[in-house]
Amino acid sequence: SDRAGKAKQLYVMPVDGGEPRCLAHLPEDVETPAWSPDGRLLCFASRVPDPAYAEQDERRRPPRRFRRLQYKLDNVGWIGDRRRHLFVVPADGSAAPRQITDGDCEDARPAWSPDGARIVFDSARHEHWDIDLRRDLYLVSPQGGEPERLTSLDGWYEAPSWSSDGALIACRWEPGGFDYPRHGQIAVVDAESGKRRVLTQTLDRNCSPYPEMREPIWDGHALLFAIEDRGSTHVYRVPADGSRPPRPVVSGELRVSGYDAVAGTLVHTASTPTMPAELFHSERRLTWVTRPFCEGLPLVQPERFTALSQDGAEVDAWIMRPVGFEEGRRYPVLLVIHGGPFSQYGNGFLDEFQVYARAGYVVLFSNPRGSSGYSEAWGRAIRGPVDGGGGWGSLDYQDLMAVVDTALERFPFCDPDRLGVMGGSYGGFMTSWIVAHTDRFRAAISERAVNNLLSEFGSSDVGWFMKGYTGVFPFEDVRPYLEQSPTTYATRITTPLLILHSEQDLRCHVEQAEHLFAILRLLQREVELVRFPAESHELSRSGSPVHRVMRFQIILDWLARYL
Repeated sequence: SDRAGKAKQLYVMPVDGGEPRCLAHLPEDVETPAWSPDGRLLCFASRVPDPAYAEQDERRRPPRRFRRLQYKLDNVGWIGDRRRHLFVVPADGSAAPRQITDGDCEDARPAWSPDGARIVFDSARHEHWDIDLRRDLYLVSPQGGEPERLTSLDGWYEAPSWSSDGALIACRWEPGGFDYPRHGQIAVVDAESGKRRVLTQTLDRNCSPYPEMREPIWDGHALLFAIEDRGSTHVYRVPADGSRPPRPVVSGELRVSGYDAVAGTLVHTASTPTMPAELFHSERRLTWVTRPFCEGLPLVQPERFTALSQDGAEVDAWIMRPVGFEEGRRYPVLLVIHGGPFSQYGNGFLDEFQVYARAGYVVLFSNPRGSSGYSEAWGRAIRGPVDGGGGWGSLDYQDLMAVVDTALERFPFCDPDRLGVMGGSYGGFMTSWIVAHTDRFRAAISERAVNNLLSEFGSSDVGWFMKGYTGVFPFEDVRPYLEQSPTTYATRITTPLLILHSEQDLRCHVEQAEHLFAILRLLQREVELVRFPAESHELSRSGSPVHRVMRFQIILDWLARYL
């Protein structure tokens, strides 16, 4: 809790209520606390700032000095001089937290062995960990000391959890490196040898949903984990010995956002398009905390349909009718594009869509190629020129245009003369790309977008990520970066464009917005730049509530002006 100051500290309290007791007074947030098996200790992660941060006057603070490429992180800030490490603290508050790992590396997600003698965590500690995208499981004593690497630099391991007998450690795994996107898998690792067994390859679905929920958890001799599947997020169960294929235990047209199991009983939180997340045991709903909200205003249920793309690919899509829908009327249509691109829209509650439907718009959304929730081939279809693909703005563009065309053909209430398009991050990229390649939309909103892949490479906290899609760094071959940048084609943009960006966005730096705005203003096109102070890439999801309301007001004003 941050009840005592800016940083979130660690508190304990009796299960039946009472005054919480603070166990840590640290300069940075406490993350991922984990109880020791006997309940006497807690292990957690927290950032350890350089002593230079003690100087409050930034005009007198020494300069930051970085030797690693991973020196900043969106929504976190500078991390090159604030590395995250593990601490152990007595649960009764009898002693201060004791740091048990250190070094120029990032340690995360501690889990105790059943006998309490070891703590497993995920980290990257090899020589070039910041540019070699692999991560391992490490073991350390609760008393500290040099961590022991358990796995073999053969992929990306994260989110470990121990079996009850201490013989196996479950985790998420993927191949790592620059060959992505790849499906996250569920694996078990021998706690002594480090040998890995992958349990979920037959699913051909991503077992590492975004946003991240939790580690795979043990249910007897089996594991429970989450997967993405065609717009839904489900919970599956698989035997740890791999003797049977994974099977669903929570499924349906819903999005699971959390789960836990104790003594054979599984509970989960889930949302639907017309219900924010609630707690369930199997299909029995246990909580009703969002009922006043849901009953206090009309909420629209999306209708699923399939669009046939130019090459025959079937694209999952959804359409929402506006609140107060009347047969025989035509309504303006808003195509909304998700970020990622390796993520998915679908069957969960999203305030965005309800706001636009309530404002009188038909809302279209879909999972074009490049999205998660489908086969790995579907997610990798927009790589290029590596593997001979067309890259961003190729098949995904065709899929999105097919969604619009199909909606106009099938739903007569869609007005073809009043089309709008918007999206954030990669969705912002696609918005900028679309209006640079067609003038069929009357209004567009490009938010926290990647507009110039070349400058993104140097300004983003993860600027090297595009090698996974292009196959090259820009200093090896700049052409894919220029050919897939919307700013390369910006002279073609005639659609009125609203550009939204946060000033502390480190994922897509605000220069991405400035770059496109400068071009369009010099061309005297209809363009407006809106900059939100003190916000990161996460503005629309977890930004200041005041700014989130302002953002909606600005968006609705722009759409009303042109649609």
